[in-house]
Amino acid sequence: MVIVYANGQWVNENDAVIPVDERGHQFGDGVYEVTRIYEGKPFMMREHVERLVKSAEAIRMDLGMTVEEIESLMMEAVERSGEKNCDVYIQITRGIAKRGHLFPKDVKPSITMTVRPMEVIAMEERLAGKTAIFHEDERWKNCYIKSLNLLPNILAKQVANDAGAYEAILIRDGYVTEGTSSNIFIVQNGELVTRPLSNYILAGITRMRVEQLAEQLNIPFVEREFTKEDVLEAEEVFMTSTTNEVLPLVEIDGTTIGSGVAGPVTERVAKQFLQTV
Repeated sequence: MVIVYANGQWVNENDAVIPVDERGHQFGDGVYEVTRIYEGKPFMMREHVERLVKSAEAIRMDLGMTVEEIESLMMEAVERSGEKNCDVYIQITRGIAKRGHLFPKDVKPSITMTVRPMEVIAMEERLAGKTAIFHEDERWKNCYIKSLNLLPNILAKQVANDAGAYEAILIRDGYVTEGTSSNIFIVQNGELVTRPLSNYILAGITRMRVEQLAEQLNIPFVEREFTKEDVLEAEEVFMTSTTNEVLPLVEIDGTTIGSGVAGPVTERVAKQFLQTV
């Protein structure tokens, strides 16, 4: 079942209340993470929580909890939910205070969390692939922070949806950065290529795992910038995220990628990922 945690209380999802002066509500002044649980086991939870802490540090917010305490709270939520395969969403904001742009003093962070059953993508559907479009990257310059400020991502994702596509691949200064909620990989001359980490992209946890899997599978892994043209001419393209895992993109802006279904490299990586979670 769905479980909700709100500032120290476990409540029904319809009973959770956020005060009007909560800074996440007022300003989007906070950070978040989504961690997946497979058969009761957290997948790379430590990496997710460490990234949460780094995001908080980047916006000069003291979480007031250790990594271990956050992990314990998340696992308590999972246990209370009774779910074995689920997604844990945790959001921490700068707290509740009278509206004002300056950081409030002597205010505790506000913590909310939900646990929901995961949405499983069947392997047949996964290997059939999804479609995408290109869209200008209109976000700010600190995309490495997993902040609540997602309006440009939402708008780009909606543009993709309106065009009948699943994802929007973002372009900045002529080069691919990432998707609206994913990292982007291409297969080029047999190499698995993704953009190097920088302030313009999120250091994806699934991206990290794919790099590890590439080494296990003896697939050459390369970090370099690539263009829209590189994507359209690639042998294969796929996206990665916590909730999508490894998902092929088989048509982009109306151009078929490869054979129009998941290519051999993508299929190997996707299957290996699911076998090792």
